[in-house]
Amino acid sequence: MLLKKKETVQILSAAKLAEGIYETWLATDMAKEKGAGRFIAVYPKNRATLLPRPISICERDTERGALRIVYRTAGEGTREFSGYQEGDTADILGVLGNGYPYAGAEGKTALLLGGGIGIPPLLELAKELKHVNCRVQIVTGYRDAQLFLKEDLEKYGEVFIATEDGSVGIKGNVLDAVKENKLKTDLIYSCGPLPMLRAVKEYAAQEKIPAWISLEERMACGVGACLGCVCKTVKEDAHSHVHNARICTDGPVFAAEDVDI
Repeated sequence: MLLKKKETVQILSAAKLAEGIYETWLATDMAKEKGAGRFIAVYPKNRATLLPRPISICERDTERGALRIVYRTAGEGTREFSGYQEGDTADILGVLGNGYPYAGAEGKTALLLGGGIGIPPLLELAKELKHVNCRVQIVTGYRDAQLFLKEDLEKYGEVFIATEDGSVGIKGNVLDAVKENKLKTDLIYSCGPLPMLRAVKEYAAQEKIPAWISLEERMACGVGACLGCVCKTVKEDAHSHVHNARICTDGPVFAAEDVDI
């Protein structure tokens, strides 16, 4: 594995996918790093913003040596990124965090649940699961009919849609779509807003299905030094003897049963 490093990378392409949702392809040898669910930190050029923005890796292209990030504009930093064009440069730190475990997934069925901007990291996960001959079912939750990444995900599994306004698919959330379509699975992988992850954790426990969730959290350093992204855990940490974990280094992916959310 490559060590974490900060480097200046070139923008290969950039585009708007939906209202407030953008994608950027970055040229970097970090694309060699496996581990769907991991992330990079992107530094704004405006130094007044100071801290980098953590953005999950959506897709890797090892042949081109490129990473794809898909993000929502939420503040000054991400608004700056949305203006990047081919040929521009950006400073990034990576690759950070852990990834979704899928040892033993061969020959099984996996259910991928993504809500909103939690959808992008599921694309690389779907690719990696398909590579190990795992059957992939993907349920995505959107606000409305702007179904970003739907066609990309359909290359690697069967996709089911839930929308808040009912304009496409099932009206409701991802678990409503799971129940409506009577989906059965051996494994669950999820990323999305906290209320959704709480519901997924409860559903997985009720159905006795192993589940992993990726926690979205504001981060400062991204490398575990500042303790700004701590979450509660069920088990006591062996070193600090507290029920805490750092999302940026111990996560962002956790077994659902291990975190108190």
